This record gives sequence, C-alpha cells and structure tokens, in this order.
Amino acid sequence: MNDFWIACGHHLLDRDEGGGLRVTDEFLKAYFARPELMPPEDACPVERRLHRELLAEPRRLVSADEIAGIVDADARENWRFVLAFRDLLVRHPTLEAAYLAFVRSGANDLPPLFVNQLVHVILRNALDGCDDPFVLRAAELFFRIQRILPHEQALLLGDEEIVGGLSPTPVLSLMSMLGATIDATVEVLSEDNAQAYWQRSDQFDMALDLTPDGRGPAALALAMTRWVSHLLGIDVTIEPLRALQDARLTWYVGLDADATRLGDRLWRGEELDERSADRVLALFRLTLADSSQALDDVGAEPVYLILSMTPDQKLRLKPQNLLTGLPVKRLEMAT
Repeated sequence: MNDFWIACGHHLLDRDEGGGLRVTDEFLKAYFARPELMPPEDACPVERRLHRELLAEPRRLVSADEIAGIVDADARENWRFVLAFRDLLVRHPTLEAAYLAFVRSGANDLPPLFVNQLVHVILRNALDGCDDPFVLRAAELFFRIQRILPHEQALLLGDEEIVGGLSPTPVLSLMSMLGATIDATVEVLSEDNAQAYWQRSDQFDMALDLTPDGRGPAALALAMTRWVSHLLGIDVTIEPLRALQDARLTWYVGLDADATRLGDRLWRGEELDERSADRVLALFRLTLADSSQALDDVGAEPVYLILSMTPDQKLRLKPQNLLTGLPVKRLEMAT
C-alpha cells in the first residue's frame, strides 16, 4: 500500500480502538524540535532550559511566569502558541476530539499554521488506505491555500506556497506531447502522471483540475465525505453539481468565508451579479443517509455546499464548516 503525506507526522502517533489518533511524546517532541523553537545562540538561559527540558519531558507543566521570564518577545509568543497547542492535544483522548472541541468552541487563539497541521494529520488518518491520487490532491484544499491558475476553459488550482510568486503556465497532456517549453510551469495531475503523486505528495507541486464534470469535483466530494464520516460518525453522500437550478435552499454551507457571504445573499433571495457569480468555483449536494439525524426543520432535504474564490483568486477552504455547519443533531466523534 502506498504511503503519503509522511511529513505530517502520522507515523509518530498511536491509534485507539476506534481508529482515532492519540498524541505521543514523539509527536510532541517533533514540534519542540521545529526550527522556530530552536533557541538561537544569544537566547536567554530561561529559554534554553525550557527547550532542553521539554525535549526530554514534552508533557511537563510550564507556568505563565516561566514563559514571561523569556527575554525575547518573539520567542515568548512562539512558546505561548506551541504550548497552547500542546495543551489542547493532551487534554483530549484523540487529535480528532481535540480538533472538534476547538472548532466547536469558536476559539481563534491558535495560529492558522497549527490548525492546518492538525487538519493535515487528521485527514491523513481519515484517508488511510485511499488509493486514488485525485482524492488525495483534492484533500490538500483542506489545509493548503490554493491559487486559481487561468488556462483557457479549465479551472485549475495550484498550491499558493508553490506558485504564489510565479505566473505559471500549467502543463497539460497535449502541451507535453507537443513538446512545449515554458519557463515557469506547474504540472497538472492527470491519468498519465497520477502514479507520480505518491513520491511527490509532500511537495504539493501538482495542480488540480476542478473543471465541472472532471475528476476534480468528484474527488473533492469523496474527500469531504470521508472527513465528515471520520469526525462525526455519520454517513453522507456528496455529489458535485453544475448549478443549483431551482434548488430549494433549505440549508447550505459555505466551504469558505466568501462562499458563506454569497450563500447568505442567495438565502435572502438576492440575485448575484456576474462578478460575484463568477467567483463560485463548485457546488455540491449533501444528503444524509439517515434523515433522522438531521434537525427537524430540515429532515430529508439536501444540504448544498458552496465553494468560491476570493477577489484576488485564492481559495481558502474551511473544513471546520463541514462539521459545525451541517444541520445534524449533536453528534460525538465515532473514532
């Protein structure tokens, strides 16, 4: 079986009987060994001692006074964040439970970097055994900002960190056959190169084709299905749509902040202007397998999912919206 996303550290974690991820000292030590926390040569004795002792005993209690004793202000802030993250993980039986508690609380006291890393490793667990590179590439949207790559009539997404400073031209199969040579290029995941994903999964350097009726929307739908099932323990069916077309918008979930605002306008019966409508990238219909799990005023009605881009053509998917925005009765994680 092919492994993927090795850099997320999933191999450092244990699993409980339900399949949830249990934090280990090895996983915590990997955070304390990050370059951001390595004390520089001119670090104060307090910071050096804290770093040394946490590498040896990563769960030891650290007082606020101890952090306050660190001389460098940036170092103090880094330590406050990483220790808050550590404390969140050790307070809960699994990483999945920690993430659910965090998103349900509405807290925003952790940097997005830590939240995205938590999503990354949980999603790696949810997709364990998946053998479809298209689903895995689509799942990268959960924890990696994407940039829209204009290319004729195709809707292509490239990783923002990889292509953000470039003006890349996507390399499609036809261009490859014609021997096109372009300075800045990004390879689009296709049937021809899909097997290369396994060796490149930690590089995030393959673009995703999200064009309607292609592999991309269906792959993203399956990734979302696995995410909901793993964390909420409910069975759902998610299918991509080309348009809402007279849909009864009983309930909808914006998969990003911009999509939520657009959905609110549709909910109020407003017509979207052309510029706003053009920012909608994908639409999905979610159906609960057991309608008795839905809120009474929704029942068996489908839930519509909206995905959009920002005005500067970026995509920042918020996977927590799939967990907190669904009209389901309070459910605890099954894992």
